[in-house]
Amino acid sequence: MDATLIASQLVNGLQLGLLLFLVAAGLTLTLGVLDYVNLAHGAFYMLGAFFSASLLELTGDWPLSVLLALPLLGLTGLITERLVARPLYGKSHLAQVLASFGLLLVIGALAMLIWGAEGRAIALPHALRGQARLFGVVLPVYRLVIIAAALAVAALLYVLLHHSRFGVRVRAAAANPRVAQALGIDTHRLHAMLFALGAMLAGLAGALIAPITEASLAMGAQVIIIAFVIIVIGGIGSLRGAFVAALLAGLIDTFGRAFLDTLLARVLPLEAAETAAPALSAMSIYILMALVLIARPRGLFPPPARGGAA
Repeated sequence: MDATLIASQLVNGLQLGLLLFLVAAGLTLTLGVLDYVNLAHGAFYMLGAFFSASLLELTGDWPLSVLLALPLLGLTGLITERLVARPLYGKSHLAQVLASFGLLLVIGALAMLIWGAEGRAIALPHALRGQARLFGVVLPVYRLVIIAAALAVAALLYVLLHHSRFGVRVRAAAANPRVAQALGIDTHRLHAMLFALGAMLAGLAGALIAPITEASLAMGAQVIIIAFVIIVIGGIGSLRGAFVAALLAGLIDTFGRAFLDTLLARVLPLEAAETAAPALSAMSIYILMALVLIARPRGLFPPPARGGAA
């Protein structure tokens, strides 16, 4: 196999995996700490793309449009938490699923009324449209920007949750909410902040990928299923698990689409290999989930306690 092609697919896989991590991070915190099943989480991913597209039309500055979209996403998360999620804390997961699915439909309908059924293309600044040479391989500049930005956010998230008072409160509330309240921690405020943080992370991923795929109404529904698969593989409530699982998902999906047909052609007729490869590639992440659940039912990196954040 061509080394240049392998390097290019590696970058694509890292980019996909890191974007999936941004979505899955908020979801695993919401489910692991708040014990709330949020099917509407994918809507934040979609809104991030549309918010940045609209702000780009107003400002003409792509980086500024992404930064300005984040507080809007945080506000959306706060409103969602207060009106929909908070009344359902401690209720059955079925009630949470039904409510969040209904919210997903409502947000999708509102988005269609505001932005229309057609997607919104986002033009990148000229400086981000070129290519750069890295270790002798020519790679798209923007994909490297996405990787760098996502890694920076992942590092900041790690510091926030593991080396700050906020992180201590999150872990305390995750381990035992009643004890946390008795110690003076405002769990309602903490839950709202976590919900807003998750919305911002998912929206950032949508804003970053939109220049490549364009903003569309279907993008939220497409990402939420794979995000749930990632947090199951990594361990519900585990940020480290979500990070590792998201990278595995991105690399497996990218390399599967690029090379699986060639590998299958060595043992199967060419026509059969070309037919089977796309289906197996699409199934690969689910196969990985099944194997992980057989070997480690709580995921690769389960949190130290049920509902904890690791």
